[in-house]
Amino acid sequence: MSVLIAVSEQIAEHLNQLPLMGNRADLDSKVRALLEVEYHRQLSHYRRIDRQLSEKYGLTLEEFERQQIVKQRGYSWDVESDASEWSFALSGLRTARRKLTELLGKALDDDR
Repeated sequence: MSVLIAVSEQIAEHLNQLPLMGNRADLDSKVRALLEVEYHRQLSHYRRIDRQLSEKYGLTLEEFERQQIVKQRGYSWDVESDASEWSFALSGLRTARRKLTELLGKALDDDR
């Protein structure tokens, strides 16, 4: 399926000047490369949050929820905020991974 998208001359010029995939790449390839970079950035961001909170509590989010850490710690703002951010990050991680897989047309290696 092909969809025509109009961009300003300024944006087209910037895309044409990007060294992504060499100067011979068409705009579609450059936008695809930019999307790939953005999804990888999102994955990195969400993994960092998961790692930091796993280290902070010494648990996975699943263990954190199963042990009812929020309740154990008196429903403090910090713990509730961490729980919310952690849950959001793991949801974002799944979404970014799915979108990148769709974009690339292949499954991702989780080590990336």
